[in-house]
Formats: sequence, C-alpha cells, structure tokens
Amino acid sequence: MLSLNDTEEILAILVAVAIVLGFIFSTYKEIQSTIAEEKGKLREKKQTEAKVKTLIQYLDAKKELIDAINEVQKKEGDSKN
Repeated sequence: MLSLNDTEEILAILVAVAIVLGFIFSTYKEIQSTIAEEKGKLREKKQTEAKVKTLIQYLDAKKELIDAINEVQKKEGDSKN
C-alpha cells in the first residue's frame, strides 16, 4: 500500500477539496443557467399569449363590424323593396 507523509496527505486533501468545490461551483452555475433559460421561455410564452389575446380581440371587433355592416346593408335592401 502507498505510504504518504504528512505534507503529501495535506496536499491530497486540499486537491480533493478543490475538486469537490469546483464540482459544486459548476453545478451551481448550470442550475442558474437552466433557471434563466426557463424564465426566458416563460416570459416568451406570456408575451405570445398576450399577442394571441390581442389578435382574438381584434378579430372579434372585426367580426362585429362586419356583422353591423351586413345588418345595415340588409336593412337598406329591405327598405328598397
């Protein structure tokens, strides 16, 4: 079995701690990145939903306008007869 003196043991422990800390740091950064991506997707989804709602309102208003025009034209056609 490998025999290490005190200095080598301390150095090995420090290297192991540095590796563990590096792993923790990289995992933390990955989690932050993933959360940022998800927030961006959620923000984009909300913007898209708002655009769709606006478009639906526009189409409803346009339909009401067309219905009103058709009704006026129908009344004018009835009054001519």
